[in-house]
Amino acid sequence: MSSMQPKNETAAVRPRRRLTREDRFRQLLDAAWRIVRDEGTEALTLGWLAEKAEVTKPVVYDHFGTRAGLLAALYRDFDARQTALMDAAFAASKPALADRAAVIASSYVDCVLVQGREIPGVIAALAGAPELEKIKREYNGVFIEKCRVMLAPFAGAGTIASAGLWAMLGAAEALSYAAATGDITPVQAQHELFETIIAMVARNR
Repeated sequence: MSSMQPKNETAAVRPRRRLTREDRFRQLLDAAWRIVRDEGTEALTLGWLAEKAEVTKPVVYDHFGTRAGLLAALYRDFDARQTALMDAAFAASKPALADRAAVIASSYVDCVLVQGREIPGVIAALAGAPELEKIKREYNGVFIEKCRVMLAPFAGAGTIASAGLWAMLGAAEALSYAAATGDITPVQAQHELFETIIAMVARNR
């Protein structure tokens, strides 16, 4: 009879660490961004995301519910990064019009460039659904109010007209996406947006 003890084959197997809900949400968002970047927004479905993230479909449905919910989550993720970048730049800037205009121009363009070509596709998909377009407009409204507060001290009337701010946002989106697709350089996009902001404030003096 052998005196050797049977090997515990499971002893060497380390159990996989179970992700927290927050960590799993982050993992799924990162996987979704990769799909959009590599395959385009049309390829982004909950089923395909589950396969690429190596999770079951119920996990993805539990986090997002629908494809519209997933797209909305991606846009919120982008907006959160944009807000954090802008707030940090604003805190470090000087209280002068040129500095504040540079903060808005650089932070907006830089955030789109960090996200790359994925965000235009996500925003285009948002525009295709009324409930998602509403989310986009709400976040745009928050951005515009932030810019109004930053720029109002340099306007003669003490405020900036909403029409000018919406025009600035349209320019910011167009210039940033042109830089992301390589039609213009990031420096050109930032410079043109900077000049647009300065001109807008000047009209309100």
